[in-house]
Amino acid sequence: MSNAISASASAKSYKHQWVAFALMAVILAVAPMWVYPVFLMKVMCFALFASAFNLLLGFGGLLSFGHAMFMGSAGYVAAHAAKVWGLNPELCVLLGTASSATLALVVGLLAIRRQGIYFAMITLALAQMVFFFCLQAPFTGGEDGIQAVPRGKLFGLVDLADNFNMYIFVLTIFLLGFLLIWRVIHSPFGQILKAIREHPDRATSLGYDTDTFKLLAFVISGALAGTAGGTKALVFQLASLTDVHWSMSGEVVLMTLVGGMGTLFGPLVGATVIISMENYLAHLGAWVTIIQGVIFVICVLAFRRGIMGEIAHWIKKPL
Repeated sequence: MSNAISASASAKSYKHQWVAFALMAVILAVAPMWVYPVFLMKVMCFALFASAFNLLLGFGGLLSFGHAMFMGSAGYVAAHAAKVWGLNPELCVLLGTASSATLALVVGLLAIRRQGIYFAMITLALAQMVFFFCLQAPFTGGEDGIQAVPRGKLFGLVDLADNFNMYIFVLTIFLLGFLLIWRVIHSPFGQILKAIREHPDRATSLGYDTDTFKLLAFVISGALAGTAGGTKALVFQLASLTDVHWSMSGEVVLMTLVGGMGTLFGPLVGATVIISMENYLAHLGAWVTIIQGVIFVICVLAFRRGIMGEIAHWIKKPL
């Protein structure tokens, strides 16, 4: 009886998530009618970045303080491929994704055997090495970055210089990335990842190689973060040190916690809140950072589950 009730609840939860996903897709599809498309594209890029990070932290229990290295490095690769090599935008994004996945594999092999603060500090140290490489490497443009990156033509046919075409391209990438994360979470791999997060010793006693599962999750997370970075470089036609700086790693942590760590839709909400604050409160200058800090403290003290976590707890449905 209990198994039947659990299966029924799981089926209902899955159905509710499908409804929420469809609603999200419709809202994003019609949003450019009222909201500036470039702003929405920025939100989707950061939402994908935060979702990739949430896969690692919220479902894998691994806190990376250096995730910006995957987003930023992929941005440089995609920008260089578009401007210097003249590749099509889809190839630029794929190349950025592949480069960040490779970097994540190398970093993961070095850091994944550590836990807690040691894992976080190793990722931060390696991210700083990547930052200084991007600062000194001749093809990155140093402090100027890679500017005037051409958006190109999708499949050689669709001109992405038009914001509407670019928006459809970014929306497609975001939805595909979101669906991939969703599939990973609800797959047997995702269930094992949650088990490792909750009780790694018990998972090991059941015969699972926990390091291998965590490494695979790290690579998937890094690859999707690179997808977000490569796409963002094409949207803004710029790859700069901002996206590979340690502060960007802190920002994605903030997005995840504000939206709801370990929830499916939380990173999207968190990214929307943080990017909206940066955009609409830009005239306040440095006060934006202080306001973000206050919101972070309030969330930690009063809304520890984040926005979507509190909503899901209230309605008793995991979104």
